Amino acid sequence: MPSLPGLRRYLVLLGILGALTAGVVLLQAEGLATLLTGGGLGVTFLVAVGARVLLTLGQNVATGRFAAGAQAGLRRRLLSSTDDAGVVTTQVTKGVDATTAYLTGYLPALVLSVLVPVAVVVRLVTTDLTSALIVVATLPLIPVFAALVGARAKARTERQWALLTRLGGHFLDAVRGLPTLKLFGRARAQAQHVRAMADAHADATLSTLRVAFLSSLVLELVATLSIALIAMPIGFRLLEGSLTAHTAMLVLVLAPEAYLPLRAAGAKFHAAAEGLTALREALAPPVRARQGGTVTRPAGPPEIEFDGVSVHYGEVAALSEVDLVIRRGEHVAITGPSGSGKSTLLAVLLGFVTPTAGRVLVDGVDLRSLDHAAWLRDTAWLPQRPTLFSGTVAENIALGSSADVPAAARAAALDDVVAELPEGHATRIGELGAGLSAGQRQRVGLARALARTDAGLVLLDEPTARLDRGTEQAVLDGTKALLPGRTALFVAHHPALAAMATRSVPLVGGRVPTGVR
Repeated sequence: MPSLPGLRRYLVLLGILGALTAGVVLLQAEGLATLLTGGGLGVTFLVAVGARVLLTLGQNVATGRFAAGAQAGLRRRLLSSTDDAGVVTTQVTKGVDATTAYLTGYLPALVLSVLVPVAVVVRLVTTDLTSALIVVATLPLIPVFAALVGARAKARTERQWALLTRLGGHFLDAVRGLPTLKLFGRARAQAQHVRAMADAHADATLSTLRVAFLSSLVLELVATLSIALIAMPIGFRLLEGSLTAHTAMLVLVLAPEAYLPLRAAGAKFHAAAEGLTALREALAPPVRARQGGTVTRPAGPPEIEFDGVSVHYGEVAALSEVDLVIRRGEHVAITGPSGSGKSTLLAVLLGFVTPTAGRVLVDGVDLRSLDHAAWLRDTAWLPQRPTLFSGTVAENIALGSSADVPAAARAAALDDVVAELPEGHATRIGELGAGLSAGQRQRVGLARALARTDAGLVLLDEPTARLDRGTEQAVLDGTKALLPGRTALFVAHHPALAAMATRSVPLVGGRVPTGVR
């Protein structure tokens, strides 16, 4: 369960309210049994009904206040995050709102599903042992079936949320770059891409709902059959005269109360599943670069070996037993469809993702044993979306080093862009490169990589994605200057980028085909 500030106090309060509710349920059942067997409308029944109403109102007030405070805290946490703006926007709006069903619906129902059945069973033991044993035998069936169906629903809900955050991030990027897209006639293609992502999210949502409906059917069927198993013997024993009418009615009134909280918790779990996934992501610690070991390797082009590397994100396998050798000074292009794990492979090599299984050897030394900061200093990396910060163009290229900024800008075909800026390299740009087009931001990222003239390893993650042909060619020409005398690994969708490699390695479904090393 995700940890929220004040969650423990909230659960204690729910426990107190749940215990009082369990006691009121017993009183209400006693009074209702007396009423139905001709005993009249007693004070006990009226008090129990009134108390149950007040407890429900009190629980609604408590859950509402806690949810409002928790959601405000989540929004502050997310707004201070440095994650992708599109993902943060989706989490702050849709994600935080989705936690309401979890905080105000599922958690209270979960507490009641523990306390009320226990109280009912204890009361039935003192009233009718046979019925109590039937309840004890059948009650576990509901959480068992709920867990079996819930395991399937969990994976689908996580996929649904991942598609939603990806859609939000891509849509924001498309809106930001709309002037450039319109200029180069790519707006229609991006609209089709956004529509395809929206359709994928809609399909995932319908798939999740089908599982939720199946769960409700299973829970209702199990509960109904269980109550029938109790009611049938009660009827026969009542006819035989071995059971009084008051006892029979008390059992029949109490038995459904034992199953009701479990059924409610199961039903509310599916309504809260998306919120729980969003809550886990919002409370997840920020991803930090691995600190690594203390071994320092000599600078220069490395030889790299992926030895049975696997990476799992929850139940999803991004990489599966990847075996790949990149010889010193070799240029390898990683090809394959979107989602096949190419970017994850680079993230593993950068040390940003730790393999679930297997290892990466650099000149025969485990990557985890290397000094991570020194390893990154010897690496030139050009991602799909270079992260630019508020500052001058020169500062964004140099990143605190003493690089030859004008030379790097010329090599990246950025000098013509710099010449048009009011103050040249000293021109300030906004956060995330505000004020520059997508192509210009990409060339700043390339200039940053080109400035690493002493780097022995070059990593490129589809640097020409979303660029027009002219800008793409400029980026490719500049990229060629990075490769001589260095080991290079790059993700390539476009043939022009793959052509710069000495060999290409396909990656399909997170695997390198057998026989390819």
